[in-house]
Amino acid sequence: MHSVTYLTLDKDVRQARPAELDAFAAQVSGGVLSAADADYDTARKVWNGTVDRRPALIARCLTDADVQAAARFAAAQRMLLSVRGGGHHIAGNAVAEGGLIIDLSGMRSIRIDAMKRTAHVAAGALLGDLDREARAHGLATPLGINSTTGVAGLTLGGGFGWLTRRHGMSIDNLLSATVVMADGSLRTASADSEPELFWALRGGGGNFGVVTSFEFRLHPVGPELYAGLVVYPFAQARQVLRAWRDFTAGAPDELTVWTVLRKAPPLPFLPAEVHGTEVVIFPLVYSGGVEEGERAAAPVTQFGDPLGVALGPTPYAGFQSAFDPLLAPGARNYWKSNNFSALGDAALDLMIEAAGRLPGPECEIFIAQLGGAMERAAPSATAFVGRDARYIMNVHGRWSDARDDAAVRAWARQVFQDVAPHATGSGYVNFLTEDEAGRVEASYGMNYPRLQQLKRRFDPGNLFRMNLNIEPAGGASALSAGTPAS
Repeated sequence: MHSVTYLTLDKDVRQARPAELDAFAAQVSGGVLSAADADYDTARKVWNGTVDRRPALIARCLTDADVQAAARFAAAQRMLLSVRGGGHHIAGNAVAEGGLIIDLSGMRSIRIDAMKRTAHVAAGALLGDLDREARAHGLATPLGINSTTGVAGLTLGGGFGWLTRRHGMSIDNLLSATVVMADGSLRTASADSEPELFWALRGGGGNFGVVTSFEFRLHPVGPELYAGLVVYPFAQARQVLRAWRDFTAGAPDELTVWTVLRKAPPLPFLPAEVHGTEVVIFPLVYSGGVEEGERAAAPVTQFGDPLGVALGPTPYAGFQSAFDPLLAPGARNYWKSNNFSALGDAALDLMIEAAGRLPGPECEIFIAQLGGAMERAAPSATAFVGRDARYIMNVHGRWSDARDDAAVRAWARQVFQDVAPHATGSGYVNFLTEDEAGRVEASYGMNYPRLQQLKRRFDPGNLFRMNLNIEPAGGASALSAGTPAS
């Protein structure tokens, strides 16, 4: 390889010599790309189209040993480092401008043990990969709602979806993880082995090392669930959202009902004249029996006068990918998110008002209903602390023309600001954007000091900083990035 200019952890500009680069590339079985390579531009792209960064190097890792070599190389060079799993995080932290990407996207193997009801999942696997393999055995674990999301990033930030109210978060079903540390060593973290590291990984993001594989607990699900959509006219928004709020307060753990305020997609069960107009959509899933689900979900069709109802027996993995067309990669995205322990009328009215001035046809406000098994775990049980969030609102700005950047971002920020007095003040780190570093401490609450101490122990030089960063106790600037993890 030719010499490469890169950015250090201290934001200095340096050059890596050809001999150093050749030696490094020889240790990475998937190869190392630079801007001179044909695949470079494709490999540096991530889900969010607003992220257009140019890393110095991309290490295409296929094994744990590859990841270890990349971590050691970055530490030795003091090179800015990022880690890419699915590349789906809104902030685009998978791509370090001028740095090294540890690219795990080629590590997608999944092994299901149907007898033990466990899944061993490599860090590049996507939700759709795990759902497909587990469903072949009638099993599943709580994940997100978009099949192209990476399992690794979702899990390390907490992870919630349609099964969370019944079976907990993704981190509540994590049994162990294999981790490459800042000094390049390999560890296995579980409740019995490296319990402090295991605690930190469950919600602490990519702050403590590169997780190369996960072991999850699986649950019998399906084969079909009662699921689908109920759509109401926007004119009935106040009525139906209040009814939804009151209904979900007493819903069984098996039933999850979210709400989405947006312009209607061209869904086949909706009248053509409704397409492109503002609507209120209630996606729902009942994770028990189909007949029980039909009875439990019936009130959702009676909140008002629906424009369309599409409910019935649905394959779980199929519903997991149902929203993929609305979340396809490449569009420009900007999010703002709030957690709520309860939703009062004032908060709902503010959301309705904001949905009445959507800045584009792909923008939306969705509110996830949580609680259930998620809130029954103690806030101190894992690094993730927001167990009191019975609802999470995500203001999803999505658009295609860069000329609309300012307008969409301003709308999302205004909605966030308007409803913030009604929220808990904490956030869900998987939804935080690149300009929200100031919300990290509040998002971890009482767990933050412990996380800082563990960051100092496991990554004292803050090598793993391209994330919603937790600085080591005492500050990373006073520490050496090359200091071995204890």
